[in-house]
Amino acid sequence: MDKGVYVLLLKNDACLIKTGALGERTYGPGWHAYVGSAFGTGGFSRVTRHIRLNIEKSKRPRWHIGSLLLTPFFQVSRVYCIHTDQKIECTIAQCITGTVIPGFGSSDCVCSGHLFYFYNDPHQDILSILHSISEKNECINRVEIWSPDPES
Repeated sequence: MDKGVYVLLLKNDACLIKTGALGERTYGPGWHAYVGSAFGTGGFSRVTRHIRLNIEKSKRPRWHIGSLLLTPFFQVSRVYCIHTDQKIECTIAQCITGTVIPGFGSSDCVCSGHLFYFYNDPHQDILSILHSISEKNECINRVEIWSPDPES
């Protein structure tokens, strides 16, 4: 199965960025976790596009997250690819404990947002959330963790 849900973990400096219709937003220094879905025809190739966009900074953004990935302030640190056939994007977003960035990445659902701010690296928290959801629902087939940055 090459489809499911993903979490991008981004490390960033403080910055002010225009994010589509959301307008200019200030982002604090630290970490941001973005929860997205990869159920379209390309599946997790969406994640590959996000990483490529972040490295090459050569394409136009298609989604809110693209606005962050195109800047020099945000770097992809880790990606959690959650292989599942169930649309659990909102379930994961509702379990994330960081400070929600209102309206970001949630224009097609009722969630407050799908981008979360953390002062410290939330890697262990994200792993715990995914493990907990997997135990309760048995809907997660497997979780892959990609690290485009060799130092992560």
